Amino acid sequence: MKGLRMDTWIFTHGDTDGVCAGAVALAANPNAHVFFTHPYGLEEDLKEAKKTDKVIICDIALSESHLPRLLRLFSAITEEGDLTYIDHHPLPENLSKEEIPGKTVHSLESSASELTYMLFQSRLDLMYARIAIMGAIGDYLDDTPLIRQLLKRWDKRTLYFESGLLIQGIEGQKRNHELKRSIVANLANNLPPSFDRRLVELAIQNTHLEEIAIRELKNKVKISGKIAYVLNFPFSHGKTATYARGLTDALVGIAGEERKSMIDMSLRTCSREIDLNRMLRRITMKLGGSGGGHPNAAGARIPKERFENFLEELNRKLERSTG
Repeated sequence: MKGLRMDTWIFTHGDTDGVCAGAVALAANPNAHVFFTHPYGLEEDLKEAKKTDKVIICDIALSESHLPRLLRLFSAITEEGDLTYIDHHPLPENLSKEEIPGKTVHSLESSASELTYMLFQSRLDLMYARIAIMGAIGDYLDDTPLIRQLLKRWDKRTLYFESGLLIQGIEGQKRNHELKRSIVANLANNLPPSFDRRLVELAIQNTHLEEIAIRELKNKVKISGKIAYVLNFPFSHGKTATYARGLTDALVGIAGEERKSMIDMSLRTCSREIDLNRMLRRITMKLGGSGGGHPNAAGARIPKERFENFLEELNRKLERSTG
């Protein structure tokens, strides 16, 4: 393969952890192309890269419905190019990280930002530890041994402020890839979120909208057994699910949105007895949908006429899990 030009591609998620992981990867691999994707789009988006390129994938769960084709694509890239897969989501059942072609960095205990920083740490100035910390805070994974150790070098109050600006600033900017690409570039150049006036203004706007949403949500949440849910509420699904649970003291909060014939949902719990990832993978498969994520924070997509069945099935599993 001598003489062939190898481009570097960073495929990452568009949430705070994905943005920070992508920024750390970019700092360690200057001039790389940054591409935002998600589990169901990864297979198609990877076709942007040539088989001879260097590919780094951060914070993207492997979709079970796409798994065989994804693994073949990974294998094709490793034959002529280079592939590194960095993630912290549970792997599909019956798949070990050793079976993933290329270099795999995987742990359920750390954020993708922390894992990416650990991988590229030898190439980076200590200043880049801040990005790993911000990404970890964004995914509620800032209490790991490494992040606690890194925090000792900084005034954590400032880092939590910067993290808050980033988290609130990209809220609701799902498809604004131009904005997120500029944030990744700034972070990779060691410019914290507060240096981006547009991001600061968005953070303030979104925080005000969040306060309004909390006040309106109280009258819109419905209860089904151990579940509090709300459909078609015009706010972040993840935050809406969190507040639906918190405002009602339910075991699980759900925020869903009808999209054509399907309902897309985010689910949140704070119980350590519950594994939403495992539950959703099994329930949604029976109902003609898909689902998964983390034990405490996950997503699902099902036909909307099966929503009541979904609530019944989930309540049954919650009853068994909590005794």
